[in-house]
Amino acid sequence: MKIIAEQGYTPLRKSRKAEEDGIGEVTFLVVTTSGLVQGDYRSLPFFNSLISALSADVSQLNGSLRTVTVQGDELADRIESVANSSDNGVLVLGTDLTQEQVLLIKQYVPNVVFLDTYFEDIIADFVTMDNYQGARLAGRYMLQQGYTDIGYFASDKLMSNFNERRRGFRVALAEADLRIAEEHFYYVSPGQSSSADFDLADLGPKLPAAIFCEDDYIAIRLLKAAQRAGIRVPEELAIMGFDDIYEGTLVSPELSTIHVPVDQMAQQALHQLQGQMHTTHWNPQKTLVATILVKRRSL
Repeated sequence: MKIIAEQGYTPLRKSRKAEEDGIGEVTFLVVTTSGLVQGDYRSLPFFNSLISALSADVSQLNGSLRTVTVQGDELADRIESVANSSDNGVLVLGTDLTQEQVLLIKQYVPNVVFLDTYFEDIIADFVTMDNYQGARLAGRYMLQQGYTDIGYFASDKLMSNFNERRRGFRVALAEADLRIAEEHFYYVSPGQSSSADFDLADLGPKLPAAIFCEDDYIAIRLLKAAQRAGIRVPEELAIMGFDDIYEGTLVSPELSTIHVPVDQMAQQALHQLQGQMHTTHWNPQKTLVATILVKRRSL
């Protein structure tokens, strides 16, 4: 029993695969937090699109996607049971996960891929968008459009994706010997489209000429608040977002943004999960899927 415990041995279980060549039932683990991934996470377009893409891809492989939701403070107590009930690997929505939580999941789940997050110091399979590249692309585009007085709307919740976007945007400006003025660096809660509590007067006496927002929800709130204050977009305030959610095409002017290829992320995650399960010597992959500039009329 001591050797079994030391080696992490678990007994073989019968696979739930309906067909020998099918992927079977794949578990999608969602850890809810006080950050972006909360109980109503599926109401956010990015997460809904990702789950829909995963479900469709798993179905094409003769399998099914089982979603398991665990509260962050219960993860340590429930992760073993999740692992024991997941015969065909686990995909984890890692948006808000800490490094410690990722290591905990990796400890109990032998075949696991983390989506929408990335940690340099952890040897595991990750699939996420290239946040650094996308934000750097956004910064360069704003400079090409002639903007030098640039502000930044950051999430007030720390997570690896937003940190990388911040780093990429700052590098783009630094390449042009520019930086974001301290008074033009703002913090706001992400994942909300309502601008009812969003007052531009709170941002100071003078707004910058253009503002980059760490996600499209922040950008849409800013656009609505600007219009309510009688500020013309983009003539008096240019706005750019990140994620390319559908709602960005429903506002006027339509939102300039960075497109995230969600379908490709889903396909890559399943490829890596199958690689773990069916390859004798699988080396973990950290995949960054490149993003695309979407030019619309808000900037």
